[in-house]
Amino acid sequence: MSLKETIKDDMKTAFKAGDSVARSTLSMLLSTIQNRELDKRAKLMKAGATTEADVAEKSVLTDEETLEAITSELKKRRDAVAQYEAAGRPELAAGESAEAAVLAKYLPEQLTEEAVRALITEAIATTGASGASDMGRVMGAVTPKTKGRFDGGKVNQLVKEMLG
Repeated sequence: MSLKETIKDDMKTAFKAGDSVARSTLSMLLSTIQNRELDKRAKLMKAGATTEADVAEKSVLTDEETLEAITSELKKRRDAVAQYEAAGRPELAAGESAEAAVLAKYLPEQLTEEAVRALITEAIATTGASGASDMGRVMGAVTPKTKGRFDGGKVNQLVKEMLG
């Protein structure tokens, strides 16, 4: 079962259970996934795909692409929580936190900071990085291993810290 199908099933369960937060969050997520599929379809059509059936088949998001959509939406919720808390609006922050909790269920197991530091140390050793000018090479080696499992901004910060 694909990740998208799992989300659809969970939305049906949320409907039946009367869980309005999960229902609205998953509905929004499915809408985001559908929009990304439409964008992908448009790009395939512009590229001169052969048949409509071929385009329809290739425009369905993979689990990895669906995971990217979930990660993007989760980041939006976490940023909104920080902004609402800074503005003194705890009730709105609580709503965004609840949505973030629903989305977080679909992410793979998250890495700890220590594990990411170990990956960065390994990448520095394998790339021969010695300073800030080598940051791109280190990020290129670390990012695929942490994608969807640790915040990219924090990875960037840790790499700067360890190279500096």
